[in-house]
Amino acid sequence: MKVAVVGSTGMVGQVMLKVLEERNFPVTELIPVASERSVGKKVKYKQEEFTIVSMKDAIAAKPDIAIFSAGGDTSLEFAPLFAEAGTTVIDNSSAWRMDPTKKLVVPEINADVLTKEDKIIANPNCSTIQLVMVLGPLNKKYDLKRVIVSTYQSVTGTGKNAVDQLNAEISGDDSVAKVYPYQIFKNALPHCDVFSDDDYTKEEIKLMKEPKKILGDDTFNLTATAVRVPVQGGHSESVNIEFENEFDLDQVRKILSETPGVVVMDNVKNNEYPMPLYSEGKDEVFVGRIRRDLSQPKTLNLWIVADNLRKGAATNAVQIAEYLVAHNLV
Repeated sequence: MKVAVVGSTGMVGQVMLKVLEERNFPVTELIPVASERSVGKKVKYKQEEFTIVSMKDAIAAKPDIAIFSAGGDTSLEFAPLFAEAGTTVIDNSSAWRMDPTKKLVVPEINADVLTKEDKIIANPNCSTIQLVMVLGPLNKKYDLKRVIVSTYQSVTGTGKNAVDQLNAEISGDDSVAKVYPYQIFKNALPHCDVFSDDDYTKEEIKLMKEPKKILGDDTFNLTATAVRVPVQGGHSESVNIEFENEFDLDQVRKILSETPGVVVMDNVKNNEYPMPLYSEGKDEVFVGRIRRDLSQPKTLNLWIVADNLRKGAATNAVQIAEYLVAHNLV
């Protein structure tokens, strides 16, 4: 099993290597790939050092699977070339997510849509993944009508430079380049990604479109506000869900607790609820503050937290690869 990790020096790429190792994915040959300036440098995997190769050399090696985390432009240019060489690409960028010819997959929710013919598979947006892990099982039972989500997103979602900015601001260092238009320390920016013509950010648009594709259901409405907060590791979401059908709170908790990959943390008497601090370094999606919306019927409020670099990116991609191997699709 030859596996290429494209973008292996980046923040998500490094976590991908870590997750592949932790989950003991059956890698017989690792092919780390990065930008031209990183070719020849080394990355560590299972206590060994591997030399980073160019995109051209990686394609020529014909890996079985290539996991991409190198940005949309890179994916648009090179993912088809890997696919033409017979490689199955799992892409973590936004490049292919809404392409009607490509599958958008969260394994616990819709891995069964995958076939041998799928040579480019899209990994969803980090905030989308944790959201659909909760929406999926509840939609099956109660039928979604409308979802309102507000996110509280970690600076790790922007990348290493954003982490550097936060840490520099905490220490009072003004010399570090800023990636946000304002300081992030002691602040909250209602601005994740760039603004589109309708005044929504690209992050909000992803959150409004991707869940419908993953769930295979466009009958419900979804709106989003995405906010960047001075947290290092872990995205949080406040979610209001209106259903077509009435629900029982105990049954909601039971459904979610029985969903693979979801952990219910919902004991407010003991101050037990999901937090980014608790999720960091973990693969599960944590849900709590489960309660009725007292302002209207058939409506639920809850709070979802997950590590955006793991389940929100690297782990989900590796889980897709695991499914492909387990079902002889590569």
